[in-house]
Amino acid sequence: MPEHPTTQHATYDQLISLLDSSSVDYRLIDHAPEGATEAVCALRGHPASEAAKCIVLRVKVDRRTTRHVLAVVPGDRQVDLDAVRALFAARYVGFSDAETAERLAHAVPGTVLPFSFDPDLELVADPDVLAQPKLYFNAARLDRSLLISGADYERLAKPRIEHIAASASA
Repeated sequence: MPEHPTTQHATYDQLISLLDSSSVDYRLIDHAPEGATEAVCALRGHPASEAAKCIVLRVKVDRRTTRHVLAVVPGDRQVDLDAVRALFAARYVGFSDAETAERLAHAVPGTVLPFSFDPDLELVADPDVLAQPKLYFNAARLDRSLLISGADYERLAKPRIEHIAASASA
């Protein structure tokens, strides 16, 4: 799915505005366009454990109630769908379709931020993400990433903090 320049730039601008208005130390990193966690970590030159992997999930609480959750886990881990299901006492948890994810995250897959700028997208982050002194993620663009501390990320994003990461081999 090609990036939509208007959405991409608006989300990027919103992120930078939030960071600048909050006087947060951050660094922008330009690199070849890449959205896969392992590949972009190699381009940026850091271990995957320091990356924020961001996945939009569809959570069916009951037959009539569907919620959308932005799950943020360390880049070397995967989302534990059973943990998310238990967290919301849900009947079903799965990955959102690309169109819904893009609409709610205001970014295309591979560039989703660990921030939610949409009231219909609930942000849940694993505590291991927040513990990172250096946290890297694509900045709503495939060709630019951002480096921020886990503590500053927590303070700005205000995620619900829950254990939702499983080992990548699980």
